[in-house]
Amino acid sequence: MSPSRFVPGFDAPDRPRDSALLFAARGFDLLVTDGEGEGGALLPTVGRLPSLATQTLFLGTLDGVDCYVTALPKDTEAPTGMKFIPGRALYSRVDEDTFGIVGRSLAIAEWDLLHRFCGRCAQPTVLTPGERARRCSACRTPFYPRISPAVIVLISRGDEMLLARNASFPDAFFSTLAGFVDVGESLEETVAREVREEVGLELKNLRYFGSQPWPFGRSLMVGFTAEYASGEIRVDGQEIAEAGWFGVDRLPRIPPPLSIARRLIDSHIAQVKGRASSP
Repeated sequence: MSPSRFVPGFDAPDRPRDSALLFAARGFDLLVTDGEGEGGALLPTVGRLPSLATQTLFLGTLDGVDCYVTALPKDTEAPTGMKFIPGRALYSRVDEDTFGIVGRSLAIAEWDLLHRFCGRCAQPTVLTPGERARRCSACRTPFYPRISPAVIVLISRGDEMLLARNASFPDAFFSTLAGFVDVGESLEETVAREVREEVGLELKNLRYFGSQPWPFGRSLMVGFTAEYASGEIRVDGQEIAEAGWFGVDRLPRIPPPLSIARRLIDSHIAQVKGRASSP
């Protein structure tokens, strides 16, 4: 894994901000230039939008360039020559490091808006130096950005893999199974429960694969691989619309690169083709 070009930070550095990148968030939409540049939609600088950058939070540096986020009211109109687009829409239009900052900025902007007052005593909160936290000015209760862990698993049966289409997917593509961890569950128990609930299968040989932050649901995706043990596919009809076993040479439409789901699928494909080419 190559080192990230992004270095996170909390306290804003004492240096000019005009050339810093500004991640201007309106809910889960981000402000970008209205047009295409090299690498996709372009992010504005603080110097271009001084009127929108009056209340910002420092995110860190990308290739040595400072990055800030500002949380905008829902009724904010895009300035001339700019537009708001869903953060997810940048998925295939910027590189992986920049996309990671997009998700981070949207999650931090939402956290900042939702915790400006204490949930215990209703008094104002203040930012805490040196960490990503807001603390109540009266009772001192701290509030940190919330992260919801989720599991995602690729299930194999010989050379085939189980892929499913989620009923809520806007496009008709197939992916691996995933779900959020419930209170009191281990990650392994969540995998078994989600697979059992969604497609009615039992698993064996569960192994950790890797993880990926996914701020659009404020989640941390924890990836696993597993082998089919028993059962017949029975989709729940609510979350999962259809599911089936697919060989590597007859795949349906699958998720784009960068996602951990695609990394799981690509890893399985590489293993199958590696076995086929072995003497």
